[in-house]
This record gives sequence, C-alpha cells and structure tokens, in this order.
Amino acid sequence: MPKLLRCSCAALAVLWISLATSLAQQQGAQPPDNYVRSHYTKYEYRIPMRDGKHLFTAVYVPKDSDGGPYPFLMERTPYSVAPYGEDQYPPRLGPSDEFQKAGYIFVYQDVRGRWMSEGEFQEMRPHVDNKKSPQDVDDASDTYDTIEFLLKQVPNNNGKMGIWGISYPGFYTSASIIDSHPALVAASPQAPMTDLFMGDDAYHGGAFMLSANFGFYAFFRPQSQPQTPRQTVPFDFGTKDSYRFYLNAGNIANLDKLYLKGSNWLFIDQMKHNTYDAYWQARDLSRQMKNVHCAVLVVGGWYDAEDLSGPFKTFYAISKFNPETPTTLVEGPWVHGGWARGDGNHLGDVQFDVKTSEYFRANIQFPFFEHYLKGKGAAPGKAVVFETGTNVWRTLDSWPPRQAFAKTLYLHSGGKLGFDPPEDTRGVDEYVSDPNHPVPFVGYTTDTVPQRYMVDDQRFAGYRPDVLVYESDPLEEDLTIAGPISPKLKISSSGTDSDFVVKLIDEYPENYPDPDGSSSGNKRILDAPPLHMGGYQQLLRGEPFRARFRNSWENPEPLTPGKITDINFTMPDVYHTFRRGHRIMVQVQSSWFPLTDRNPQTFTDIPFAKPEQFQKATERVFRQKDAPSGVEVLVVP
Repeated sequence: MPKLLRCSCAALAVLWISLATSLAQQQGAQPPDNYVRSHYTKYEYRIPMRDGKHLFTAVYVPKDSDGGPYPFLMERTPYSVAPYGEDQYPPRLGPSDEFQKAGYIFVYQDVRGRWMSEGEFQEMRPHVDNKKSPQDVDDASDTYDTIEFLLKQVPNNNGKMGIWGISYPGFYTSASIIDSHPALVAASPQAPMTDLFMGDDAYHGGAFMLSANFGFYAFFRPQSQPQTPRQTVPFDFGTKDSYRFYLNAGNIANLDKLYLKGSNWLFIDQMKHNTYDAYWQARDLSRQMKNVHCAVLVVGGWYDAEDLSGPFKTFYAISKFNPETPTTLVEGPWVHGGWARGDGNHLGDVQFDVKTSEYFRANIQFPFFEHYLKGKGAAPGKAVVFETGTNVWRTLDSWPPRQAFAKTLYLHSGGKLGFDPPEDTRGVDEYVSDPNHPVPFVGYTTDTVPQRYMVDDQRFAGYRPDVLVYESDPLEEDLTIAGPISPKLKISSSGTDSDFVVKLIDEYPENYPDPDGSSSGNKRILDAPPLHMGGYQQLLRGEPFRARFRNSWENPEPLTPGKITDINFTMPDVYHTFRRGHRIMVQVQSSWFPLTDRNPQTFTDIPFAKPEQFQKATERVFRQKDAPSGVEVLVVP
C-alpha cells in the first residue's frame, strides 16, 4: 500500500523489504540454498512500453528445456525485484515452494517509476478507460505490453501467463487483469489494495489509520530512478510507546512538520485528502474491474489489519462486471500476507487447530495455477472459506452463504444484548469521551500495529468508563454468522463531531481451559503473567465511524449538539461460530488510539486541529423502543 503494510517503523520496513524480493521468495524459514541457481537461468530485460518508457524485468527460465514448454508466472511490485544482476539469484521463486520444482518461467517486474524501471510513479495509478494515444498508460497497458514482449522473446513458453501478488503487488495484479491480454489466463490478487479511503489502508469509516500510515511512509518514500535499493536508517520514534509518541505529536500535520519535514508527498496526499474526493474515487479499482477474461483467485485474511476490505470489494466487482469469469474467494484466519508464510495455526492467544497457511498453499493456490496454466486437476469452487470458532474449511457455492438471513443484536438496559428489540420507552447510556485521554487499541505497550490486535482480548477496554459494554446470555446452541456486520446506532453528542467505534466480540466461558504450561493464579508470579482464557474477550471485528460522514462521504456535516442522529455503517465480513456457552459482546467507544487519529470532537479540519479544539464530549447511545440501537449480522441456519 502506501499502503502496503502500514505497520510501524523498522518492523514494517523489514517486512516490506522481504515482500520486495517477493513474499514467496522468502516463504518459509528454510535457509537459502543454490537450488534456483542450479535449476534456472536468469535474464534481465528493460521491456519497452507503448509510451517509450522501459520497465525492468527479471526472468527465471528452467534449465531443463526438455520439460517444457512452460507457463509464465509473474509478480509486479513497487518494492524491488532484487537481487539485480544476471549472476545474482534469490533463494526462492514463486508464490510458495510447490511452484519452484513444478516447471514455471518466473517473471518479476519493477513497476513504472520504482527502482530500476523508468517513468513516473503514482500512488495506485488510476485506470484509463479510453486510451486515445500511446501516452495514455496504466498498469493494465503496462502488463499487456510486458506479456506481448515475453511471449516473443522468451523461448519454450506455452503461451499462457499467470500473475499474483500480495498487498500493493495485489493491487497491481488486479489492475493488470482489466482488459486482460488473451494469454493471461489465471490471476490471484491477494490482499489487494482496492479502495484506500473505504476501508483499506488509509481510512476506515472516515478515520485516518494513524500509526500504520505514518509508520509506513516513514519508510516508503519517493525516489529518483533508476536506482537499486540501498541501506536506509529506520525512523527513530524515540520511544517504544506509540500511544505516547502520537499523543505528544499533536495533530497529523505535526507529524509532517516535525519529522518528515515535507519530504514525502505520498504521506501529505494521504493526510490532505480526508474526504472521499476525486483523488480517492479515481483510485477505487473496484469500479474498473471490467473485461476480466482470466480465472481469478481472490485471497484475503479475516484478520488482515491493512487490506481487509480489498478482497471482498474485488471479488464482488469481478463477479458483478464479469459474471462468466471463473472467480473464487478464499478467506482464512490470517493477518496481512499470513497465508504466504508460516503454518497459520494460531494468531496471538487464539488457536485455529489447523495449519491453515500450509493447507492454502498446497491445496488451493498451487492447484489453481496448475489447473489454468497446465490443464491439471480441477478448478476451485466459488468460495473456499475458513469458519473460525469451529475451525473448519468450507467450500460454498456463493458468498455470503445463500441461506444466511439478517438479524439484529439489540442493545438493552443493564448492558444486555439480544435479538429481541427493546420495549423500554426511555433508555440511553452515556459516557464522556476525552480526546486528550483516548481509549487505546491494545492493552499493552507497543511501538507498532501488532497484527495480533485483530483478535486480542478486549477486557482492558471494558474496564474503562468511556467504553459501553453489552453482552448476551450464554448461548444454548452454536450460532454462526457469515458476511458483513452492520452497526445501526441512535446517538447524540454534546460535540459537533465524534467517532463511534463498534466492536463485535466472542466472550469465552469462565471455565474455558488455559493453555498448557500456564500457571494458576497465585501471588508467586515472578515472570510473565499467565494467560487465562476463561472470560477471554476475543475481538472478531471492530471499525470506527466518523459522524461527520453520516450523510455523505464527499461533504461532511457537523453534528447538532444534543440532537438524536442515526449512525449506520458496514464492517467487513466475518465467518464465525459462537460456540455453545460463549457470549456475544458489543463494545461502543469514541476513540481507538493510535490505531486511528483522534477526533477533536469539534467540527474542524482534523489534520490541522489546534490543541484547544480537542474537547471532551458527552456521547449518548439510545436503546429504546422508538430509538433502538444494535448490530445487524447475517445468521446461518
């Protein structure tokens, strides 16, 4: 993303330099060997585009010419296709180990304006629908021209191209298949950046994803080109406490003024485009997913902190505009790119009991490309999704499941939550939100956006007076929900703007067993505190909504203090079973810091808000018969 993994700082830089040489090339924890050098010949090309610019491309061709002809498998990336030089080889090739010995010609390309490729880099370059001259270029045309060149210049190919990529490379994968080349027969956009303002890396519910974005742009900077990667000094936050760092910085503009000093126009663009203006709308790739003629495997993670919405928007758009195109959605219990590395059997304290990442690589991703590029095996179904809670894979003929129906979890007095609407004629809960003492998004000190926060225990938040908590009775039977989650609140505020963060939580029973090796509670705790899973409040989905956008994303409006107002929005899909004996919980709060920026709670230009504009506000959530509040879910019978 700018977007890619906007995790903070050094950790982010290290991760994305790994992705630069391809997440797949680094797949697994195995030490480098000389397999690639022994079995592939490397070629480097500067492929001409229709406007005269040249894109640097590394091609790895199997030395066993008798085994061909071979299909191409390509990744296009802004993160560098290092190592450079025809005598320099990476330790791994392809999306996973299965591909390396299976007979593919691997292609890696620096996208326009990055590293060794010529041209001007643009953040998520908008697609050009009507190309009137050779100067009208985009990533679809760049891919088309690249395929034309490779088919003619690389011998022993079978005339078929596949393409894949994760995050920003996922965006380039999606962009590449619009008006797709006839030889492009299979594509897998994975965690694709799709609509940055609408729920991907930049903004969620109109709130700026503060820590991840600044951490990313402190490392992802404009560059002159062509150039090869060189050692850089990680940004020094001066503290391991990101909550303190961002609170002390003040408004968002101060981050540029004090630290970036105007050096990164990419960050400035993110900051200043804080409504859904023409800048963002032109970069919503889901509007452009037309004339897609290749099979598509869209991959995402239920717990992707960066591009959670992108896979769903991409899947829905391709299915809508190209109903005859074979399109599959895959969702597993993964963080950003987690399916490409590790075994995927847990996240944080939550266990999935299955090596989900290994299963995906061997049984979904590899067979997909083998089928469409080599004619082997069978095509996947419409949706292959992992059901959390029960921890099983499901193959469905639609997403969401056809039989799922809408029900609303209503907020009730006494912190109760249930499917029956409230009968009270008067009912309201309130809290005071102080932007100078915002609610943290995790209950521990961190200098980044830990990927595990997506399932972290929320008990720490419920103890605060500025967080409302509602919970159901213990469930008598399993309850499965699948699809988007839609908070529908009736609120008022004493301020002229406020955020409302809604979290859907799975609360474990008190007798839930602790993991093996966890000590019982007693005073002789000398080391790290034991992990107690009884009463654990696992976050399933949480999203902010900035009230100024309640009527329009393009034209924000202030709240009228004290006036009851509707706050309706949609959170990304889940597929989860609340087990018998568990409780369903909803938390409501007005800050989530520094995951999102602070709303000063006065209607102003937030990135430039002055200290005196950050004011306390009394937030009221109504739960009465004529003004009910709740969360709509899709229940699977």
